[in-house]
Amino acid sequence: MQEKRDAPLRSDAQQNRERILTVALDELTRCGDVPLSAIAKKACVGQGTFYRNFPNRESLVLEVYQYGVRQVSDRASHLLAAHSPDRALRAWMTELAQYAMVKAGLADALRKATSSRGTLAGLGHGPLSSAVTLLLRANDEAGTIRPGVTPDDFMLAIAGLWQIDPHGDWQTRSARLLDLVMDGLRAGAPRAAQDKAQDKAQDEARVEVKDKA
Repeated sequence: MQEKRDAPLRSDAQQNRERILTVALDELTRCGDVPLSAIAKKACVGQGTFYRNFPNRESLVLEVYQYGVRQVSDRASHLLAAHSPDRALRAWMTELAQYAMVKAGLADALRKATSSRGTLAGLGHGPLSSAVTLLLRANDEAGTIRPGVTPDDFMLAIAGLWQIDPHGDWQTRSARLLDLVMDGLRAGAPRAAQDKAQDKAQDEARVEVKDKA
């Protein structure tokens, strides 16, 4: 009896698939022409197991691309659990920059795997949008960014990441770009206005006490 294609994978089969994707992400980023047999060998799976999961190079490359997107998207909730909303957002932006460089490294593999732009359109957009929505909502509720920023606003603001040369000093350039974006998001934030008002009130109180003395 043939298994349904959408049936959940057994734990060992899921582990094999995850291991293949982890190895493939690393290998394809370094070389788009890496043989599939080399990926299977490094992932410690047989050829049969490999091709049951990924029958051809295109299916593997597209899944690797989406796998990288899911990894960086899933980090949003973890960062929010460990940091204040604005710091979580800034840290996630750094991880997104690193992902952008990985995407650039996969460019050759993506081009060779498929020539159809329609095939690539929208890949990963859903998970990234969900992560951005989660981060922006947390910051909006905390008053740490300006009101009314939408996920589309955010993605347009950081679009320059994908224009940075991954072979140059991308860490410095991306950090500068993202700092500028973060400064813009913080400008006009309700929390910043409250803090500024409190600082002003404290300064005035100190001046008044000094005058009375």
